[in-house]
Amino acid sequence: MGNSNSRTTSADALVVFGVTGDLAYKMIFPALYAMARRGVLKVPVVGVAAPKWSAAQLRKRATDSIRQAGRIDDRDALKHLLSLLQYVGGDYNDPGTFIALKQTLGDARRPAHYLAIPPALFATVIKGLGTSGLADQARVIVEKPFGRDLASARALNRVALSVFPEDSIFRIDHYLGKEAIMNILYFRFANSFLEPIWNRDHVASIQITLAEDFGVKGRGSFYESAGCLRDVIQNHLFQVVALLAMEPPAYQGYGAVHSEKAKVFQAMRPLHPGDVVRGQYSGYRKEPGVAKGSDVETFCALRLFIDSWRWQGVPWYLRSGKCLAATAAEVVVELKPPPQRLFDDSAPVNGRANYLRFRLSPDSAVALAARVKRAGKEFVGDQRELYLSEEQPGEETPYERLLSDAMAGNGGLFTREDAVEAAWSAVDPVLNNHHAAYRYKPGSWGPKQADALIAADGGWHNPVVLKVKQ
Repeated sequence: MGNSNSRTTSADALVVFGVTGDLAYKMIFPALYAMARRGVLKVPVVGVAAPKWSAAQLRKRATDSIRQAGRIDDRDALKHLLSLLQYVGGDYNDPGTFIALKQTLGDARRPAHYLAIPPALFATVIKGLGTSGLADQARVIVEKPFGRDLASARALNRVALSVFPEDSIFRIDHYLGKEAIMNILYFRFANSFLEPIWNRDHVASIQITLAEDFGVKGRGSFYESAGCLRDVIQNHLFQVVALLAMEPPAYQGYGAVHSEKAKVFQAMRPLHPGDVVRGQYSGYRKEPGVAKGSDVETFCALRLFIDSWRWQGVPWYLRSGKCLAATAAEVVVELKPPPQRLFDDSAPVNGRANYLRFRLSPDSAVALAARVKRAGKEFVGDQRELYLSEEQPGEETPYERLLSDAMAGNGGLFTREDAVEAAWSAVDPVLNNHHAAYRYKPGSWGPKQADALIAADGGWHNPVVLKVKQ
């Protein structure tokens, strides 16, 4: 059976490739510290990277990172984490690096290898793990982006599957680790009242917004190679679409969830240039690392159709961008109005019929908009929201949850090969064949052409973010 039992057995070591890099500093060390505080980190953590560091240098870097992320309020947990850290320096192309790693791992037989490295190095490291025998009984955790188009995703999957079985490959999308995202799946299938209306007969349209009020923050050269469609929509927002659109899984278990999500991507109608509006905020071209005449999009809006029995004909509107009016993520499921107007004022106000709203960030909530009659003889009312706030203190951060799950062999929050390739298939036609990006003003909701895209369905629902006074 080889690795088939890797689902249930816990990893007995964590190897972090790229441990001296930005991702490890900002996300992985704070997540490991949180795991140590909860008492769930009990295995050696081996960092691998090119610089010839000592273990002491790595421990200092980890301490700085955790301090930067917040105060160190549990000295014993920090001490425990630092005692688990070891370091291997070397080139990923050098077989000697993997021999040194094998020696450092000692008795560990089921390591989880985390690739916190640029995507160009994924194949090199995966092949190195295979050649050195470090893939046997092991798992590999691959950070996004998984490919940059359909062809590269297929090539990367081929390399990964030549070394690891599918159930030992954990493709990470940190967005799936967020509590509010997991709540969509729970809210849909733990409640019975949604199912009768959750289809093309009752839903008019669905829109998803992921907005950021800041720019590329000095990561211009990265953004030049990615752009908003690749960086956010094809992975984060498509994952949210899949949770909203999927059929009920046939049984309890993450395999069933993966199968239903993959079917959603397979049913997506491939995009055409007319379905996509690209934007670029004024000033982006002045950012360091950005080409003078760059046409890379910092904003993208698109209209999507899912040609399944449940969703045939229902438009899905997705948008994301930088330098927008707020930092927030929201889903609005717009319902069809009642079939007959019994009351003069019950036509959709501002094009809005009843709707269900999932607030994903900065806070987490579910709201249902319904009309309520005003006091008095007149049959006149207002649309009000029934609002259910979901904030839970002490919840795990996405990276803490994803690392814990991958090490435990729980693949529920990760992405499968068929889903990755089907999602790329939907966007592949417009990655290079698209209209030029429109300019938009920082602090706006993007170019006005994005409003025209959704005008027939009542326009965008802009998230309202209350500014907290400092």
